[in-house]
Amino acid sequence: MTIEVWWPKLPAQTRQWLIANNGDSVPEPVMAEIAAVGGPAVSDRWWSEAEGSGGRSMPDEAIDWIEEIANDD
Repeated sequence: MTIEVWWPKLPAQTRQWLIANNGDSVPEPVMAEIAAVGGPAVSDRWWSEAEGSGGRSMPDEAIDWIEEIANDD
């Protein structure tokens, strides 16, 4: 399922966190929320290792998409 489909299913607080922290590593509880609404599972290869953080982040396409959403609000 693409980000356009699962994004609106996320709680508003989670969407706000993702916008405010766009491009940063995503904590596992947030990744689990995304998986629960039909997004990629925590173990999915969609997630990539965030440079220097030891965490995992969204791919560039998703980061760009979130940036566009944030700019439209």
